[in-house]
Amino acid sequence: MFIDLLLTFFIAFAVLFLMRKVARSVGLVDKPSGRKMHTGNIPLVGGVAICITIVNYIYTHPNMINHANLYMICITVLTAVGALDDRFDLSVKIRMLVQSVISIAMIYFAKAELVTLGNILGFGEIVLSYGYLGSIVTVIAVIGCINAFNMVDGIDGLLGGLSVVTFSAIGILLYGENEHSLSYLCLLLVVCMIPYIVMNLGLIGRERKVFMGDSGSMMIGFTVIWLLIGASQTPGNSIIRPVTALWLIALPLMDMAAIMIRRIKQGKSPFKPDREHLHHICQRLGCSPTQTLMLICFIAALFASVGIIGEVFVIPEFLMFYSFIIMFSVYLLVLINYCAIINFFRRKLDLPEKEYSAGK
Repeated sequence: MFIDLLLTFFIAFAVLFLMRKVARSVGLVDKPSGRKMHTGNIPLVGGVAICITIVNYIYTHPNMINHANLYMICITVLTAVGALDDRFDLSVKIRMLVQSVISIAMIYFAKAELVTLGNILGFGEIVLSYGYLGSIVTVIAVIGCINAFNMVDGIDGLLGGLSVVTFSAIGILLYGENEHSLSYLCLLLVVCMIPYIVMNLGLIGRERKVFMGDSGSMMIGFTVIWLLIGASQTPGNSIIRPVTALWLIALPLMDMAAIMIRRIKQGKSPFKPDREHLHHICQRLGCSPTQTLMLICFIAALFASVGIIGEVFVIPEFLMFYSFIIMFSVYLLVLINYCAIINFFRRKLDLPEKEYSAGK
């Protein structure tokens, strides 16, 4: 297994180096702009390289995942569309349409859909058996998860770090239930992520820096929801409870929901980019990029740990769900009112005057 993982690691590294050159030749690069503070044109190939590596591995080991061909087609299409978006800036409607079609294909061909939410309210199991309700909720969940991981990709290393946390948590739970094949897939995804993180952080030279791109965030988000639905929705043999899935992707999910609510409250499009995400706020409050990365990944790991602990010790689903709602409510209030909160404590603690305002 060690040799297998080591080989996968070097393949991922080699593909990443190769795709950097291809990206520059076709213009698949991220250029500095008003919201993008980096210098130089950075190849957007992290996701493409990871997708190529994973598809190559699954193609040679088709039995490691159910509906392997469908999964490979789905992530290839999402990666390709993401790359086109990175290159030509596709409209939100086109991306949503593709994500919806992929969701429907997953439901129709793999029979993977949300059929139950579990006993999250404490009044009995919530079954999504009325008409097409389960399918509709599944499509929303897939689109939500894809865009949650897309929206957190704002500073170097963050998407890679959060992906490592999520896939590690899923892998731990799968391994605990003797789903060794799927658990190994999670480990492979983590191994494939390491070369990207190394180059994204510029650890082997700033001139070799790469970004993940929408191609990577879409592929990662879809893979996460594919694994979570498969693990939580198998009739009579579910590996994890649906509420556990919320905690495993809590931080990306909370950040996306809070940002969209804030944008709607301000009369803006929920998909309009801005610099009001958690990582932007941490940096605005004085954290360095490295401190911000470590802090957010630590919080994500704590949330994922809550999910794992709740699953292992079978904490009642409704307690897990209400705890999640309380945590999200606190997160939302802090995110929306962080300027007032910081200014309040500065005045109370008699710290040097420096008024904070949104976006500054």
